[in-house]
Amino acid sequence: MPIGMITLVVVAVLVYFGVAQRVLDRMGLTDRAALLFIAAMFFGSYLPDIPLTGTLAINIGGGIVPIALALYLLVRADTARERNRAIIATIIAAAAIYGTMKILPVEPIYSILLDPMYIFALLAGLIAYLAGRSRRSAFIAGTMGIVLTDIISRIELGLTGGRGTTVIGGAGIFDTVVLSGIIAVGLAEIIGESREHLQGGSIKEQVEEKEAKKTKLQGTPGPAVMEAAEEPVPDIKNNHTAKNNDAKG
Repeated sequence: MPIGMITLVVVAVLVYFGVAQRVLDRMGLTDRAALLFIAAMFFGSYLPDIPLTGTLAINIGGGIVPIALALYLLVRADTARERNRAIIATIIAAAAIYGTMKILPVEPIYSILLDPMYIFALLAGLIAYLAGRSRRSAFIAGTMGIVLTDIISRIELGLTGGRGTTVIGGAGIFDTVVLSGIIAVGLAEIIGESREHLQGGSIKEQVEEKEAKKTKLQGTPGPAVMEAAEEPVPDIKNNHTAKNNDAKG
């Protein structure tokens, strides 16, 4: 089984048992949505490719589903700044991978110990984290950086007279897309968690804690109000009756 498929199975198991709950919460994904996308990528890779032109097609699991997932996360981004950062990080990652592909061969050769596709995944994941920073932006940039590079390469191949049908998101690209996304999120989680621990919590959590304390203080009465509330209220009716009895006596 290809390493991309193995990785998806492992991630699905972690999601199912709730191990990845914190990461999914930060990314804005529920367990059900994550498992749905994982299943779509896994089984979609075995479905027939969708033809786009006479010589160009796209794989469902390695092309359409990652694009749909990236768009889904992009729409659910907390701020416009995070969306812009994810888009910029995607462009930077795609440019870096495209340039690296011009230096390294796409197919493995004996002079390189590590498969170039894994090198591309590592590079994309690292750049995606550095440029995206957040878990959601890093994942978007990691996966879409590879997909965008593959699209550019396939179009370039068609324009230069390449023969045969080329598939976006097929073959080794599927493994690269999966690994780059996992690496990007893993770096964001490990490094981000360490930074948040040193800072005493994430910025969002600190703001929420301050707002909660502020609300609690505003809802608590001050000393003067509490003192006034504790003073006994004079019984006007009983005092009036007592005065009348004194007058009669």
